[in-house]
Amino acid sequence: MGETRGFIHRIAISLVLLSFLVPWAHLHAAGEEQVSAITEWQMLWEQPGEEMTIEQVSALGDQDGWFPVKAEGEYPVLPEGIKSAWLKFQLPELSLNRPALNISKLYAKDMLIYIEDSITMERHRNYSYDINEVIVPLSNVESFKTIYVKLVVNIERLGLQNPIEIGEYDDLYRNYIKFDLIDVVLGTGLIFIAFFMMVSMLFLSRRFLPGWNSLFLVMLTIGVMIFTYSSFVDKFFPEYGKVVYILFDVASSLLIPALFSFFEKIFGSGPYGLITKYKTIQKYFIVFYLCLLIASLYSDTISQIYYSVGFIGFTVSILIGNIILLVSLAYQFKSKNKEAMILSTGISIFAGVVLLELLWYFYNNKLYKMFYWKISILFFLASLIIILVRRVMHNYEQAIQYSKQIEIFNNELQRSEKIELISNLAASIAHEVRNPLQVTRGFLQLLGQKSNDRDRSYMTLAIDELDRASEIITDFLTFAKPDLGEVKQIDVSEELQQIAAIIAPLATMSGGSVKLDCDEALLIRGNSSRFKQALINIIKNSIEALGENGKVEINAYKNENNDVVIEVKDNGEGIDPEDLKRLGEPYYSKKTKGTGLGLMVTYRIIEAMNGNLKFESTKGIGTEAYITIRSA
Repeated sequence: MGETRGFIHRIAISLVLLSFLVPWAHLHAAGEEQVSAITEWQMLWEQPGEEMTIEQVSALGDQDGWFPVKAEGEYPVLPEGIKSAWLKFQLPELSLNRPALNISKLYAKDMLIYIEDSITMERHRNYSYDINEVIVPLSNVESFKTIYVKLVVNIERLGLQNPIEIGEYDDLYRNYIKFDLIDVVLGTGLIFIAFFMMVSMLFLSRRFLPGWNSLFLVMLTIGVMIFTYSSFVDKFFPEYGKVVYILFDVASSLLIPALFSFFEKIFGSGPYGLITKYKTIQKYFIVFYLCLLIASLYSDTISQIYYSVGFIGFTVSILIGNIILLVSLAYQFKSKNKEAMILSTGISIFAGVVLLELLWYFYNNKLYKMFYWKISILFFLASLIIILVRRVMHNYEQAIQYSKQIEIFNNELQRSEKIELISNLAASIAHEVRNPLQVTRGFLQLLGQKSNDRDRSYMTLAIDELDRASEIITDFLTFAKPDLGEVKQIDVSEELQQIAAIIAPLATMSGGSVKLDCDEALLIRGNSSRFKQALINIIKNSIEALGENGKVEINAYKNENNDVVIEVKDNGEGIDPEDLKRLGEPYYSKKTKGTGLGLMVTYRIIEAMNGNLKFESTKGIGTEAYITIRSA
């Protein structure tokens, strides 16, 4: 468990550091390279129905509709009805080996770039993605030439925001690739993890599948969102741009329902069933959202509605969903649920960063490209993984506990079968055997009176063995049917004091001592003589296991269930785990002349009094016996 958590922790830290270091490396490298920037240019709105050619635009003077724009300054507001615009700027003297332009944050659906009157690059899209980042190769002969850029829009933003970088083509292109590489690595990494999670579902137990399925879907949607949000595919594989655009919207619409499904599997339906109810609402929202998405692919008007209404709906969905999740997690805090604390930490970091970036996005007139949510998502995913690992370990511990219980039940079943066998055997032959033994004993006593000393010693030995056999028969009868006789209320404290007085001399002879500590007013129902017999059997075994300066402690008290508990502890030689499992079995004993029936009788007496007997022991340290009987 510790190694798994450490591994996850190291991966999360590495990804976070990588997310920070790659952009920093990009900026640091750019600072060392010979890069200059164009920070001012001119812009021209193209009136609807009055589209101009490059020849017409290049013939216009600076006073013919052109207005200045500064990089990262106050962005010009798009006039109502305007769908296209022109940019122009002049190149400086180009003295580099392979000069090039790096144009980033160029907002337009379609784009055409001209050097003087010659077109050098164009891009047309059949979907609503409007972020352009391009590298334009140049040559030194193009020094001081004018660059014209035509922009066509179908949503609310149009124009250029960042400065235009001029530098060596190789350096700009290297940074051009590097900047989005972390998104590709992180996104594809999560997608592959989700894929292997999906494959692993074939080998998982069914009770793991609900939470595993939900986490798989969360991991997959987040991985697809990170990968498709990057401009990497749009830069290098523009022919797949529409597919990427659709994948991002589908994944983002599935994220909240997947998260709610995971939460429902882990924590339940939440207060007032909010989790389940909101998940149901989300299903209808997804259907509406995806239908609007499909329609937007065939209509520019619906595309604008989808972009504005759909984006607002998605934002509101995230806001409400996070509020419900946080409220539900706060509700879980009442029970001090550690998993709720872990998940709330991950969600709080992720939701806080997303909401701040959304607010900043709208504050900057939708010109800000959200980035830090990709870093915060690692904390959120880490919390989900930790929760699932905790669940798996919890289920593993439960499985171990169940296997131990099954082993106990199996041992009890075997013991019950043996008890049943011995009971039937004892009931069938005990009386028949006892009568011949008594007759034989009587005749031996008569013969012993008429025999000489030598023969009389033999007769005495035979009578002792007959008495021992009779005791075994008595144990058989007691075990087969532990008749408690007269059942009455027993004062445990009084009974234990009498037992301690009886057993103390035996302990002294063995070089040990008996210590009694008993609470007052401990009352049970049973037979006094049978109760003494059971306790004496247990205490006698403890005394026989004592060494020099041994000690037997007898404690009696009430537990939290108001049952009477009697503990018999000794510091004797202890019992091996294998032998401990066999205590109470017939004919199992470590004593030279033991039959194993004594403990069996003790078990039966305690069971007849609606009690329970349990032993714990450590070899070389001692043994503890616990008797639990329902209080009267």
